Parts: sequence; C-alpha cells; structure tokens
Amino acid sequence: MSAQKRDETGRLQFGAWPVDGGVRFRVWAPRVRELAVVLKNPSRRVIPMRRGANDIFETTVEGAGPGTDYVYLLDGERERPDPVSRWQPAGVHGPSRVVAPDAYPWRDRGWNGLALEDYIIYELHTGTFTPEGTFDALVAKLPYLRGLGITALEPMPIAQFPGERNWGYDGAYPYAPQSSYGGPGGFKRFVDACHQAGLAVVLDVVYNHLGPEGSYLGDFAPCFSERYRGPWGDALNFDGPDSDGVRRFFIENALYWLAEYHVDALRLDAIHGIFDFSARHFLQELGERFHAEAARLGRRAFLIAESDLDDVRVIKPVEAGGYGLDAQWNDAFHHALHAALTGDRHGYFADYGGLADLRKALVEGFVYDGRYSVFRRRRHGSSSADRPGRQFVVFTQNHDQVANALGGKRAATLLSAGQQKLAAMLLMCAPGLPMLFMGQEFGATTPFVYFTSFHDPKLARAVSEGRKKEYAHFPPGERFIDPQSPEAFEVSRLDWDEASRPAHDAMLAFHRELVALRRRLRCLANCRKDLTRAEYDEAQRWIRIERMDPSGERALLLCNLAAGTREIPVSPGRDGVLNLALFGADDGAGRAPLEIAPERTSVALPGPCGALYIGGPRP
Repeated sequence: MSAQKRDETGRLQFGAWPVDGGVRFRVWAPRVRELAVVLKNPSRRVIPMRRGANDIFETTVEGAGPGTDYVYLLDGERERPDPVSRWQPAGVHGPSRVVAPDAYPWRDRGWNGLALEDYIIYELHTGTFTPEGTFDALVAKLPYLRGLGITALEPMPIAQFPGERNWGYDGAYPYAPQSSYGGPGGFKRFVDACHQAGLAVVLDVVYNHLGPEGSYLGDFAPCFSERYRGPWGDALNFDGPDSDGVRRFFIENALYWLAEYHVDALRLDAIHGIFDFSARHFLQELGERFHAEAARLGRRAFLIAESDLDDVRVIKPVEAGGYGLDAQWNDAFHHALHAALTGDRHGYFADYGGLADLRKALVEGFVYDGRYSVFRRRRHGSSSADRPGRQFVVFTQNHDQVANALGGKRAATLLSAGQQKLAAMLLMCAPGLPMLFMGQEFGATTPFVYFTSFHDPKLARAVSEGRKKEYAHFPPGERFIDPQSPEAFEVSRLDWDEASRPAHDAMLAFHRELVALRRRLRCLANCRKDLTRAEYDEAQRWIRIERMDPSGERALLLCNLAAGTREIPVSPGRDGVLNLALFGADDGAGRAPLEIAPERTSVALPGPCGALYIGGPRP
C-alpha cells in the first residue's frame, strides 16, 4: 500500500511477516488515528502499533508465529482483518492468519516459464471443475490436461470471497487464496505441480473493484474514488488524493503472485473498469513493475488484459504510446464466430454476423476499429492490424460468454457436432493464442451459470433480483436459476461421466488430435498474422484460411458453414500436394478429399464442417 516497499529479495513488506522470534505487522492506514494488532490465539492480546511516516503503522510481536490468528483494532472501536492478509481461514469476516511465505518446499527451480506463443490456455473454475472443488483435486486432473495438449491453465479468481460458492470476482482479500479451495498451501501445491508437468499458470485477478461483502480496505485508506462509478459501484481510487497507496496495493499484489506463488501470467479482469487519468496510467506502471520483477527472477511472465474497449493502446509498447501489456482477450473472434454459426443477434451480437467480421478477427484482431457500433450507438475501437497474433487470446467459449451471453448454455447444446468441430478448427488455426473453457473439449452439456453465496441478506436479495432482471434481455424461454441458490452452483459442476460417453469421447479425441496439430505444426503455432490469409464467400457461406511459416510449411483450412455441400475454390500452387490432416463434420456426413494436388481448383465439402490440409515445399 502507500510506500509499500520490497526488499532486495522482492518480498512483500506489508501485512504479517514472521521474523526471528516473532511476527512483524505493518499496514498503511491514513484514515485511522490509532491502531493496534489483536492476537486471537492462544489468548487474546492487544498490542499498540507505532505510527510512522506516510501513515504506516508497525510493530513486532515476540512469541507470535505462523498459525497465529489476528485482527487490527481501529481507533479502539472496530476489529478488522488485515487488508494484506495472506489467509482468511474463517472467511471474509474472520481473523487473518500468519503464514510463513518461505516455508513451502518448491520443486520447480528449473522452471522459467513458456514463450507466450506457446500458450494454449484452458480456463477453469476451481470449485466446479472437479467434484471436490479444491486445488488438490485440480492437481489430480493434470495428466488429463497434459494429454489434451494444454500448455497453460487459467483458474478463475481465487482471492478470498464471501461464502463457498462464487465465481471469484467478488474477492474481498486479493492476497488470500480461497480457504474452501485449499488456502495458500493448496494453491502453491497446484502451481508447483503444474510447473513439474510443464504447464504454465495464468491467474485471473481483479483490480477494478473489491467485493461487496467483507472488504474493509476502505476503513483503513481512501481506496474508492468519488469521481468515477463503475459497473460494480464506486470505482477504485487510482488517480485521486492518496491514490499512490491504492496503486501500490494492487501492483504489490501482482508482484506477490509472481514472486511468492510462482505464477506465470496474470489475466487482468475488465480493465475498462479501471479509471485513471493521470499522466502515467496505472496499467503502464503495473506492466513496468511486473516485467522488471520477472526479469529479476529470471522468468518469462506476462500480463493479459480483458477489455471491451478494443483500444490498441492496451497492448502497444510504452515507447509507442501504449500501456505495454503483453496480450488481451479478443472478444471479437468469439462474437463474430458465434453470430455466424447461430444467427444470434441479441445484445452485442447485433454488431456481428457476416463472414467479413470473422475474417477481420482472424487476420487483424479487433473488428471494430473506429466504425459505427449499432449496439453501442457510436463509433468504437481502434485498429490492431499491426499488432502480432500472440497478443490476442481467442476463444469460442469462456465463463462470461456461456453464462452472461447465453444464459448458461454451452455450445454443445446450441451447435451440431459438425459446427462445434468447425469452430474448434478455426480456433486452433487462428494466429492468436487459443483458449478452451473447461469441458468444451468433450462437448460438455452441463450449464455454467452465475452463482454466489453472500451472507448479507440485503445484498443476497439484490443480487438475485438484479440477475433476474438481466434475464429479461435474453431470448424467450431461458430458465432463470437464482445465483444465491445451491442449485446454481451444483448444475454448473462438470459431469465427468459425460466425457466417456461415445459422442463425447469422440469429441474429446477430435480435440486432442487438433491440439496436437497446433503444437506440432509451426505454421499453426507461429502466431504470424502477416503469414495468414483468409478469403470468404458470404453467399455460399464458406471461409478459407491459409497459414504459412518461413520454413515453407503451410496449412489450409477449408470451412463450410452452410448446411449443404459447397465447392470451395483452392489454389495449392507449385509446392506439391496438400494432405488431409483432420476432418470435422457431423457423424455420417460426407468426407473430404485426402489430398489437394496442384491441378485441383476446388474442393467439395459437406456442411457444416472443416477440413485441414497440411503441406510444405518439395523435398
């Protein structure tokens, strides 16, 4: 927080830190006149803290150590957990617990991360991915994920939230891994196991708001702004009086996950909810500090933004006037493909639908680059044509799109098997970084809906009523499930028995083969937008994508989005035969030719389907 410092080892200096013979407590609290630390075990002790420069309170308590539970006593009246708590074993309203950050015996010393181009991401929710809903249960699934070909796992936010059922975006303690998932030890075991398996970890973090229940940071410091209001209420104070401390609180959090938990990347939730009009934007400062710490640690580590601004400044280098983040989610790819396959035009899908939009998302990135948006009723976005493909995370499903756009329905309940395979081929053959959402690889049909377990009755009621009103904007017939009900959580659990049923097992085998091709072929894995060509015929409903590599290796993906057979023109050139590597269609549909010879001018494909051909220069 304000004046938060890091010593020469890069370790966090605020919160509770075990030292020789005791524990040092340190907190920034400009809104407090007097502060004391209250030890809860083995017996209650109240120890006054000294106020130093920059409103920093500090004391060292002899005899305390890891496992000690404590709170802060503010002005002799209110007991509050530590804003920089590393562990909240009794939940958001309970005491904080002292953790020894160096106690875990890491076994990943040879790990220094993956190149960003090598990321094939798998987004999951810890609580619903397995029956147990814990970090240790995730570890047991790593062989499955490695077999799928995934290279990076992205858990939805794990910061301590109210109750035991939550997406994680209501986190109240950004430094404390959720206790019901396994707490600090469980998350360290998960990250360590991932690295030993050759998998990177992308942690979803929330720096645009704090959860509505159990967050007491505002009692210590002016963390909220009076000038801006975001979708979740008062915006965080990133550019007002005393904002230096708020900025450092979140920047130190990013460095904490990097240094203490060895994570490889952070996914920054909804950065369009971060309001900062200072000369040096918070995101720029965050990126500079994060990348400097990664360099100091000798690690490859990245910041990936979620943004609905389509603003290329997010991913442009600082020297070119940008914020210097490494990549961002590209919603345009999802929206264009979903609209093209389903004809859905509700909400923001009204801005998409033509294959021209899908082509643009593939070869440029943002579809809206200053053109008029019907949904927003204004011009939107900026051109990303000159940015490399590795800066765009692309997907056909994610937690938001399944739950917030489709009422919890997964693609497997909306699309035929052929359409699902076609979408997967476009995803894995795109020059961006592909991401799967848990279960889509086997065509999971279990819904994924919004769920919470707030304890505050007024808040719980408001969330339920607000969510119900949102359903009024969905197509008729969508079933509403109260997010506060246990049912919302239970129906969102993956059904792993489904993966072994014939149709789902075949879909899983298809994805394994497709991901293996993405990893094996440089022309698919190089993220080279400049070596990507795409052509389409809107009337005939086909799109053709060619991916190339300087080695001469190349791939040709033919996609028929129509229901009937279409002749798709090809021009294989003089470099020899292109061989069929993968065919994706409905069961019982026709086949594609096994090869495309130089003299062939078109290929007849049944629909809907995709056919991937690969080849290279003559020997």
